[in-house]
Amino acid sequence: NFLHGIPHWAISIGLEKRLPDGGSEAAAGLIYAPATDEMFWAEKGGGAYANDRRLRVSARRELKEALFATGIPFAAVAGARRTAFSRTLAGLMPRVAGVRRFGSAALDLAWVAAGRYDGYWELGLKPWDMAAGLLLVREAGGYATDPLGKDPRESGDVVAGTPHLHAKLREFVIEGMGIGVAERK
Repeated sequence: NFLHGIPHWAISIGLEKRLPDGGSEAAAGLIYAPATDEMFWAEKGGGAYANDRRLRVSARRELKEALFATGIPFAAVAGARRTAFSRTLAGLMPRVAGVRRFGSAALDLAWVAAGRYDGYWELGLKPWDMAAGLLLVREAGGYATDPLGKDPRESGDVVAGTPHLHAKLREFVIEGMGIGVAERK
């Protein structure tokens, strides 16, 4: 978006802490949107904020009222992921209030944390696209996993949403990806 002069872009910084077992966990995240002068930030265990306002995910429970965001897979990750995206979108569209695609994974996740979107999914992200946003969503009371409920940093596939809509959105993504029951375990 930035390269094309579209003001929906952000600077995103995620800080991870190394764990004794060699793994890592998110410690802090910051997403700055210059066009709106909004600073979204979170610290693990300290909540999520936009500037100085505390964030909470939306309270929506029903798919028919939900507004979701997504990202369309780039040509570089085309093929199976594009097919999965198309199937997920086709299954979801008739059942929700709407789906938006603005083109910034970091801002889309920040907007889930702020309650502007009720959920978000995208396939094939890089860790730097999502590190800060995942923490924001979680600290704002939402869920952020991959389609199978695992750490999205491993697969690059993200499903984020409110406590009431996350599992429903995950099911649409799983169905779109063609993941069978045996593979879900």
